[in-house]
Amino acid sequence: MKVFKFGGASIKNADAIKNMCQIIANNATEKLVVVVSAMGKTTNNLESLLFNKAKQEAQDENLKSLLEYHMDICRELFPSDHNIFNLLIDQISELRTTLNKEMPFDQLYDQTVSVGELISSTIITNYLNLKGTSSLWLDAREYIRTSNSFREGHVDWKVTEELIKHDVKELAKDQILVTQGFIGRADNGLTTTLGREGSDFTAAIFASCLSAESVTVWKDVPGILNGDPKKVADTILFDELPYQEAAEMTYYGATVIHPKTIKPLANKGIPLYVRSFDHPDEPGTIIHDCKLRTDLPPTIIIKNDQCLLSFKVVDFTFINEDNLSLIFKTVSENDIKINIMQNSAISFSIVIDNDMKKIQKLMVSLKDHFDIRYNSGLQLITLKNYKPSTLQEYRKDKKILLEQISRNNYRALIAP
Repeated sequence: MKVFKFGGASIKNADAIKNMCQIIANNATEKLVVVVSAMGKTTNNLESLLFNKAKQEAQDENLKSLLEYHMDICRELFPSDHNIFNLLIDQISELRTTLNKEMPFDQLYDQTVSVGELISSTIITNYLNLKGTSSLWLDAREYIRTSNSFREGHVDWKVTEELIKHDVKELAKDQILVTQGFIGRADNGLTTTLGREGSDFTAAIFASCLSAESVTVWKDVPGILNGDPKKVADTILFDELPYQEAAEMTYYGATVIHPKTIKPLANKGIPLYVRSFDHPDEPGTIIHDCKLRTDLPPTIIIKNDQCLLSFKVVDFTFINEDNLSLIFKTVSENDIKINIMQNSAISFSIVIDNDMKKIQKLMVSLKDHFDIRYNSGLQLITLKNYKPSTLQEYRKDKKILLEQISRNNYRALIAP
Protein backbone atom coordinates (compact mmCIF):
# COMPACT_ATOMS: atom_id res chain seq x y z
CA MET A 1 0.00 0.00 0.00
CA LYS A 2 1.28 3.43 -0.99
CA VAL A 3 -0.12 6.91 -0.44
CA PHE A 4 0.21 9.72 -3.00
CA LYS A 5 -0.63 13.35 -2.29
CA PHE A 6 -1.19 15.99 -4.96
CA GLY A 7 -1.42 19.68 -4.04
CA GLY A 8 -3.36 22.48 -5.67
CA ALA A 9 -0.62 23.42 -8.14
CA SER A 10 -0.50 19.86 -9.50
CA ILE A 11 -4.21 19.93 -10.43
CA LYS A 12 -4.71 23.62 -11.26
CA ASN A 13 -5.93 23.07 -14.84
CA ALA A 14 -6.90 20.36 -17.31
CA ASP A 15 -3.35 19.68 -18.50
CA ALA A 16 -2.13 19.36 -14.93
CA ILE A 17 -4.92 16.89 -14.12
CA LYS A 18 -4.04 14.83 -17.21
CA ASN A 19 -0.43 14.74 -16.04
CA MET A 20 -1.47 13.76 -12.52
CA CYS A 21 -3.73 10.99 -13.75
CA GLN A 22 -0.93 9.66 -15.96
CA ILE A 23 1.31 9.43 -12.88
CA ILE A 24 -1.45 7.50 -11.11
CA ALA A 25 -2.04 5.25 -14.12
CA ASN A 26 1.67 4.44 -14.23
CA ASN A 27 1.38 3.24 -10.62
CA ALA A 28 -2.03 1.58 -10.94
CA THR A 29 -0.60 -1.87 -10.22
CA GLU A 30 0.04 -0.68 -6.66
CA LYS A 31 -2.57 -0.53 -3.93
CA LEU A 32 -2.89 3.23 -3.85
CA VAL A 33 -4.62 5.90 -1.78
CA VAL A 34 -4.53 9.29 -3.53
CA VAL A 35 -5.04 12.42 -1.40
CA VAL A 36 -5.86 15.64 -3.28
CA SER A 37 -6.04 19.30 -2.35
CA ALA A 38 -8.40 21.87 -3.83
CA MET A 39 -7.56 22.95 -7.37
CA GLY A 40 -5.28 25.95 -7.89
CA LYS A 41 -6.30 28.89 -5.71
CA THR A 42 -9.77 27.53 -4.90
CA THR A 43 -9.24 27.62 -1.12
CA ASN A 44 -8.28 31.31 -1.33
CA ASN A 45 -11.43 31.98 -3.37
CA LEU A 46 -13.58 30.16 -0.84
CA GLU A 47 -12.04 32.24 1.94
CA SER A 48 -12.96 35.37 -0.06
CA LEU A 49 -16.57 34.20 -0.11
CA LEU A 50 -16.53 34.03 3.68
CA PHE A 51 -15.00 37.48 4.05
CA ASN A 52 -17.56 38.90 1.61
CA LYS A 53 -20.35 37.33 3.65
CA ALA A 54 -18.94 38.98 6.77
CA LYS A 55 -19.14 42.32 4.94
CA GLN A 56 -22.68 41.47 3.79
CA GLU A 57 -21.66 41.57 0.14
CA ALA A 58 -23.45 39.63 -2.60
CA GLN A 59 -22.04 36.17 -3.34
CA ASP A 60 -23.56 35.46 -6.76
CA GLU A 61 -20.68 36.60 -8.97
CA ASN A 62 -18.03 34.86 -6.88
CA LEU A 63 -20.02 31.63 -6.79
CA LYS A 64 -20.53 31.83 -10.54
CA SER A 65 -16.81 32.39 -11.08
CA LEU A 66 -15.96 29.41 -8.85
CA LEU A 67 -18.37 27.19 -10.78
CA GLU A 68 -17.08 28.36 -14.17
CA TYR A 69 -13.45 27.74 -13.18
CA HIS A 70 -14.21 24.08 -12.49
CA MET A 71 -16.64 23.80 -15.41
CA ASP A 72 -13.97 25.09 -17.83
CA ILE A 73 -11.54 22.45 -16.58
CA CYS A 74 -14.16 19.73 -16.97
CA ARG A 75 -15.04 20.86 -20.50
CA GLU A 76 -11.48 19.97 -21.49
CA LEU A 77 -11.59 16.62 -19.72
CA PHE A 78 -15.09 15.17 -20.24
CA PRO A 79 -17.65 14.74 -23.00
CA SER A 80 -20.44 17.32 -22.83
CA ASP A 81 -23.04 14.80 -21.64
CA HIS A 82 -20.99 13.54 -18.69
CA ASN A 83 -22.68 13.64 -15.29
CA ILE A 84 -19.74 15.57 -13.78
CA PHE A 85 -21.35 18.85 -14.83
CA ASN A 86 -24.51 18.10 -12.84
CA LEU A 87 -22.40 17.08 -9.85
CA LEU A 88 -20.56 20.42 -9.96
CA ILE A 89 -23.79 22.40 -10.11
CA ASP A 90 -25.10 20.45 -7.11
CA GLN A 91 -21.91 21.07 -5.10
CA ILE A 92 -21.97 24.83 -5.74
CA SER A 93 -25.68 24.92 -4.92
CA GLU A 94 -24.98 23.20 -1.61
CA LEU A 95 -22.18 25.70 -0.96
CA ARG A 96 -24.64 28.56 -1.52
CA THR A 97 -26.97 27.03 1.07
CA THR A 98 -24.10 26.67 3.54
CA LEU A 99 -23.09 30.32 3.12
CA ASN A 100 -26.64 31.39 3.97
CA LYS A 101 -26.49 29.68 7.35
CA GLU A 102 -25.73 31.55 10.54
CA MET A 103 -23.01 30.00 12.69
CA PRO A 104 -19.75 31.03 14.36
CA PHE A 105 -17.13 32.15 11.83
CA ASP A 106 -14.61 29.34 12.40
CA GLN A 107 -17.35 26.73 12.16
CA LEU A 108 -18.67 28.24 8.93
CA TYR A 109 -15.10 28.48 7.64
CA ASP A 110 -14.64 24.71 7.80
CA GLN A 111 -18.01 23.96 6.22
CA THR A 112 -17.12 26.33 3.37
CA VAL A 113 -13.44 25.82 2.50
CA SER A 114 -13.76 22.02 2.61
CA VAL A 115 -15.86 22.23 -0.56
CA GLY A 116 -12.70 22.76 -2.62
CA GLU A 117 -11.36 19.28 -1.81
CA LEU A 118 -14.79 17.69 -2.28
CA ILE A 119 -15.00 19.18 -5.78
CA SER A 120 -11.45 18.32 -6.86
CA SER A 121 -11.66 14.72 -5.65
CA THR A 122 -14.98 14.28 -7.46
CA ILE A 123 -13.52 15.54 -10.74
CA ILE A 124 -10.37 13.44 -10.47
CA THR A 125 -12.21 10.22 -9.56
CA ASN A 126 -14.53 10.63 -12.53
CA TYR A 127 -11.68 11.43 -14.92
CA LEU A 128 -9.62 8.42 -13.80
CA ASN A 129 -12.62 6.17 -14.43
CA LEU A 130 -13.23 7.81 -17.80
CA LYS A 131 -9.63 7.04 -18.81
CA GLY A 132 -9.86 3.43 -17.70
CA THR A 133 -8.19 3.56 -14.26
CA SER A 134 -10.74 2.05 -11.88
CA SER A 135 -11.18 4.49 -8.99
CA LEU A 136 -13.42 5.00 -5.98
CA TRP A 137 -14.25 8.33 -4.31
CA LEU A 138 -13.62 8.08 -0.58
CA ASP A 139 -15.05 10.60 1.89
CA ALA A 140 -12.15 11.44 4.23
CA ARG A 141 -14.65 12.68 6.82
CA GLU A 142 -15.92 9.13 7.28
CA TYR A 143 -12.44 8.06 8.40
CA ILE A 144 -10.61 10.99 9.98
CA ARG A 145 -12.33 11.95 13.21
CA THR A 146 -11.32 15.07 15.10
CA SER A 147 -12.16 17.35 17.97
CA ASN A 148 -14.59 20.16 17.27
CA SER A 149 -11.73 22.68 17.20
CA PHE A 150 -12.70 24.29 13.92
CA ARG A 151 -9.85 25.37 11.63
CA GLU A 152 -7.42 23.23 13.64
CA GLY A 153 -9.13 19.90 14.29
CA HIS A 154 -7.15 17.58 16.57
CA VAL A 155 -7.16 14.00 15.28
CA ASP A 156 -8.71 11.29 17.43
CA TRP A 157 -6.07 8.74 16.48
CA LYS A 158 -7.71 5.74 18.16
CA VAL A 159 -11.07 6.14 16.39
CA THR A 160 -9.45 7.22 13.12
CA GLU A 161 -7.17 4.19 13.00
CA GLU A 162 -10.06 1.83 13.71
CA LEU A 163 -12.14 3.35 10.90
CA ILE A 164 -9.30 3.33 8.35
CA LYS A 165 -8.26 -0.23 9.19
CA HIS A 166 -11.86 -1.43 8.95
CA ASP A 167 -12.17 -1.35 5.16
CA VAL A 168 -9.67 0.87 3.34
CA LYS A 169 -7.22 -1.93 2.52
CA GLU A 170 -10.06 -4.10 1.26
CA LEU A 171 -11.46 -1.27 -0.88
CA ALA A 172 -8.01 -0.64 -2.37
CA LYS A 173 -7.56 -4.24 -3.60
CA ASP A 174 -9.01 -3.66 -7.05
CA GLN A 175 -9.21 0.12 -7.45
CA ILE A 176 -7.47 3.40 -6.75
CA LEU A 177 -8.93 5.27 -3.78
CA VAL A 178 -9.24 9.05 -4.18
CA THR A 179 -9.86 11.11 -1.06
CA GLN A 180 -9.64 14.66 0.23
CA GLY A 181 -6.80 16.29 2.08
CA PHE A 182 -7.23 18.82 4.87
CA ILE A 183 -10.64 17.69 6.19
CA GLY A 184 -12.18 15.50 8.87
CA ARG A 185 -15.34 15.25 10.94
CA ALA A 186 -16.12 16.10 14.56
CA ASP A 187 -18.38 14.04 16.85
CA ASN A 188 -21.22 16.50 16.18
CA GLY A 189 -21.18 15.54 12.49
CA LEU A 190 -19.77 18.83 11.22
CA THR A 191 -16.80 19.06 8.90
CA THR A 192 -13.51 20.20 10.41
CA THR A 193 -10.21 21.15 8.82
CA LEU A 194 -6.73 20.14 9.97
CA GLY A 195 -5.05 23.51 9.54
CA ARG A 196 -4.12 25.43 6.40
CA GLU A 197 -2.14 23.34 3.89
CA GLY A 198 -3.04 20.23 5.90
CA SER A 199 -3.34 17.79 2.98
CA ASP A 200 0.18 16.45 3.60
CA PHE A 201 -0.95 15.60 7.13
CA THR A 202 -3.96 13.72 5.75
CA ALA A 203 -1.63 11.59 3.64
CA ALA A 204 0.46 10.83 6.73
CA ILE A 205 -2.66 9.90 8.73
CA PHE A 206 -3.81 7.36 6.14
CA ALA A 207 -0.27 6.01 5.71
CA SER A 208 0.30 5.62 9.45
CA CYS A 209 -3.02 3.88 10.06
CA LEU A 210 -2.45 1.55 7.08
CA SER A 211 1.27 0.95 7.86
CA ALA A 212 1.86 1.97 4.26
CA GLU A 213 5.02 1.25 2.33
CA SER A 214 5.61 4.95 1.60
CA VAL A 215 4.10 8.39 1.09
CA THR A 216 4.90 10.48 -1.97
CA VAL A 217 4.09 14.19 -2.05
CA TRP A 218 4.07 15.52 -5.62
CA LYS A 219 5.15 19.18 -5.79
CA ASP A 220 6.08 21.91 -8.26
CA VAL A 221 9.71 21.71 -7.05
CA PRO A 222 12.23 18.91 -7.69
CA GLY A 223 12.25 17.90 -4.02
CA ILE A 224 13.28 19.58 -0.78
CA LEU A 225 15.66 22.45 -1.43
CA ASN A 226 17.82 24.35 1.04
CA GLY A 227 15.65 27.43 0.50
CA ASP A 228 12.53 28.69 -1.24
CA PRO A 229 13.68 29.31 -4.85
CA LYS A 230 11.37 32.34 -4.95
CA LYS A 231 13.36 33.95 -2.13
CA VAL A 232 16.80 32.31 -2.25
CA ALA A 233 19.17 32.19 -5.23
CA ASP A 234 21.06 29.06 -6.30
CA THR A 235 19.18 26.59 -4.14
CA ILE A 236 20.50 23.06 -3.64
CA LEU A 237 18.43 19.85 -3.70
CA PHE A 238 18.70 17.43 -0.76
CA ASP A 239 18.69 13.84 -1.96
CA GLU A 240 17.84 12.57 1.53
CA LEU A 241 17.09 13.93 5.00
CA PRO A 242 16.56 12.25 8.37
CA TYR A 243 13.13 12.63 9.95
CA GLN A 244 14.40 14.93 12.70
CA GLU A 245 16.10 17.35 10.33
CA ALA A 246 13.00 17.59 8.15
CA ALA A 247 10.78 18.08 11.22
CA GLU A 248 13.00 20.91 12.46
CA MET A 249 12.87 22.56 9.04
CA THR A 250 9.06 22.56 9.11
CA TYR A 251 9.07 23.89 12.68
CA TYR A 252 11.18 26.85 11.62
CA GLY A 253 8.83 27.62 8.74
CA ALA A 254 9.89 25.59 5.69
CA THR A 255 6.67 25.21 3.69
CA VAL A 256 7.37 22.24 1.41
CA ILE A 257 5.92 19.81 3.99
CA HIS A 258 3.16 20.50 6.53
CA PRO A 259 4.67 20.54 10.08
CA LYS A 260 2.43 17.73 11.41
CA THR A 261 3.35 15.33 8.61
CA ILE A 262 6.66 13.94 9.83
CA LYS A 263 5.79 12.57 13.29
CA PRO A 264 3.24 9.86 12.37
CA LEU A 265 5.49 8.65 9.55
CA ALA A 266 8.63 8.60 11.71
CA ASN A 267 6.77 6.67 14.43
CA LYS A 268 6.05 3.90 11.90
CA GLY A 269 9.31 4.19 9.94
CA ILE A 270 7.44 5.09 6.74
CA PRO A 271 9.60 6.95 4.19
CA LEU A 272 8.32 10.21 2.72
CA TYR A 273 9.26 11.09 -0.86
CA VAL A 274 9.00 14.65 -2.19
CA ARG A 275 9.01 14.55 -5.99
CA SER A 276 8.26 16.80 -8.95
CA PHE A 277 5.00 16.27 -10.81
CA ASP A 278 6.58 17.97 -13.84
CA HIS A 279 9.48 15.48 -13.85
CA PRO A 280 8.00 12.32 -12.31
CA ASP A 281 10.96 10.13 -13.31
CA GLU A 282 13.37 12.09 -11.12
CA PRO A 283 13.94 10.69 -7.60
CA GLY A 284 13.42 13.91 -5.63
CA THR A 285 14.10 13.80 -1.88
CA ILE A 286 13.54 10.94 0.54
CA ILE A 287 12.91 11.64 4.23
CA HIS A 288 13.62 8.51 6.26
CA ASP A 289 15.64 7.01 9.07
CA CYS A 290 19.19 7.97 8.16
CA LYS A 291 22.14 9.81 9.68
CA LEU A 292 22.49 13.55 9.28
CA ARG A 293 25.32 14.31 6.90
CA THR A 294 27.98 16.73 8.14
CA ASP A 295 28.38 18.34 4.72
CA LEU A 296 24.81 19.57 4.29
CA PRO A 297 24.53 23.07 2.84
CA PRO A 298 22.91 25.70 5.08
CA THR A 299 19.12 25.71 4.99
CA ILE A 300 17.68 29.21 4.61
CA ILE A 301 14.12 29.69 5.85
CA ILE A 302 12.45 33.08 5.46
CA LYS A 303 9.09 33.90 7.04
CA ASN A 304 7.54 37.23 6.07
CA ASP A 305 4.76 39.23 7.72
CA GLN A 306 5.87 38.54 11.29
CA CYS A 307 4.84 40.43 14.43
CA LEU A 308 7.04 41.09 17.46
CA LEU A 309 5.10 41.33 20.74
CA SER A 310 6.90 42.46 23.90
CA PHE A 311 5.38 42.12 27.37
CA LYS A 312 6.94 44.34 30.04
CA VAL A 313 6.09 43.95 33.71
CA VAL A 314 4.50 47.05 35.20
CA ASP A 315 5.02 46.53 38.94
CA PHE A 316 8.83 46.85 39.08
CA THR A 317 9.29 43.10 39.47
CA PHE A 318 11.04 40.75 37.08
CA ILE A 319 9.79 38.37 34.41
CA ASN A 320 9.30 35.19 36.45
CA GLU A 321 7.63 31.81 36.13
CA ASP A 322 4.20 33.19 37.03
CA ASN A 323 4.42 35.87 34.32
CA LEU A 324 5.58 33.32 31.75
CA SER A 325 2.86 30.87 32.73
CA LEU A 326 0.16 33.53 32.25
CA ILE A 327 1.53 34.54 28.83
CA PHE A 328 1.87 30.95 27.59
CA LYS A 329 -1.62 30.03 28.85
CA THR A 330 -3.18 33.01 27.04
CA VAL A 331 -1.19 32.36 23.87
CA SER A 332 -2.42 28.74 23.87
CA GLU A 333 -6.04 29.75 24.50
CA ASN A 334 -5.89 32.01 21.44
CA ASP A 335 -4.44 29.22 19.26
CA ILE A 336 -1.24 31.16 18.54
CA LYS A 337 2.03 29.51 17.52
CA ILE A 338 5.22 31.17 18.79
CA ASN A 339 7.90 31.24 16.11
CA ILE A 340 10.67 32.51 18.39
CA MET A 341 10.86 33.90 21.94
CA GLN A 342 13.32 35.80 24.09
CA ASN A 343 13.32 37.33 27.56
CA SER A 344 15.22 39.90 29.58
CA ALA A 345 14.90 40.77 33.26
CA ILE A 346 11.74 42.84 32.86
CA SER A 347 10.27 41.87 29.49
CA PHE A 348 9.37 38.82 27.43
CA SER A 349 9.15 38.92 23.62
CA ILE A 350 7.52 36.55 21.17
CA VAL A 351 7.40 36.52 17.39
CA ILE A 352 4.21 35.22 15.76
CA ASP A 353 2.48 35.29 12.40
CA ASN A 354 0.79 38.64 11.83
CA ASP A 355 -2.85 37.69 12.47
CA MET A 356 -4.26 40.94 13.86
CA LYS A 357 -7.50 39.36 15.03
CA LYS A 358 -5.61 36.97 17.31
CA ILE A 359 -3.07 39.61 18.29
CA GLN A 360 -5.77 42.03 19.43
CA LYS A 361 -7.47 39.33 21.51
CA LEU A 362 -4.15 38.43 23.12
CA MET A 363 -3.35 42.04 23.96
CA VAL A 364 -6.80 42.65 25.46
CA SER A 365 -6.46 39.54 27.65
CA LEU A 366 -3.05 40.60 29.02
CA LYS A 367 -3.29 44.41 29.08
CA ASP A 368 -3.97 44.54 32.83
CA HIS A 369 -0.79 42.60 33.59
CA PHE A 370 1.78 43.98 31.15
CA ASP A 371 2.78 47.01 29.16
CA ILE A 372 2.48 45.53 25.65
CA ARG A 373 4.15 46.82 22.51
CA TYR A 374 4.30 45.34 19.04
CA ASN A 375 5.96 45.78 15.65
CA SER A 376 4.50 44.20 12.52
CA GLY A 377 5.62 43.70 8.92
CA LEU A 378 8.85 42.00 10.00
CA GLN A 379 10.90 39.17 8.49
CA LEU A 380 12.17 36.16 10.42
CA ILE A 381 15.26 34.47 8.97
CA THR A 382 16.49 31.06 10.10
CA LEU A 383 19.83 29.63 8.98
CA LYS A 384 20.13 25.94 9.83
CA ASN A 385 23.62 24.44 9.78
CA TYR A 386 24.97 27.88 8.95
CA LYS A 387 28.48 28.65 7.76
CA PRO A 388 30.33 31.89 8.66
CA SER A 389 29.98 33.21 5.10
CA THR A 390 26.22 32.60 5.08
CA LEU A 391 25.89 34.23 8.49
CA GLN A 392 27.68 37.35 7.33
CA GLU A 393 25.57 37.58 4.18
CA TYR A 394 22.28 37.61 6.10
CA ARG A 395 23.47 39.92 8.91
CA LYS A 396 25.13 42.58 6.79
CA ASP A 397 23.38 45.97 6.70
CA LYS A 398 20.25 44.59 8.37
CA LYS A 399 18.15 46.28 11.05
CA ILE A 400 17.99 43.41 13.53
CA LEU A 401 15.39 43.63 16.30
CA LEU A 402 16.00 40.22 17.84
CA GLU A 403 18.82 37.73 17.30
CA GLN A 404 19.65 34.23 18.51
CA ILE A 405 22.63 32.05 17.67
CA SER A 406 23.48 28.49 18.72
CA ARG A 407 25.93 25.82 17.64
CA ASN A 408 23.94 24.92 14.52
CA ASN A 409 21.26 27.55 14.03
CA TYR A 410 21.06 31.31 13.58
CA ARG A 411 17.79 33.26 13.80
CA ALA A 412 17.16 36.96 13.32
CA LEU A 413 14.10 39.18 13.24
CA ILE A 414 14.61 41.95 10.71
CA ALA A 415 12.76 45.23 10.25
CA PRO A 416 12.27 46.67 6.74
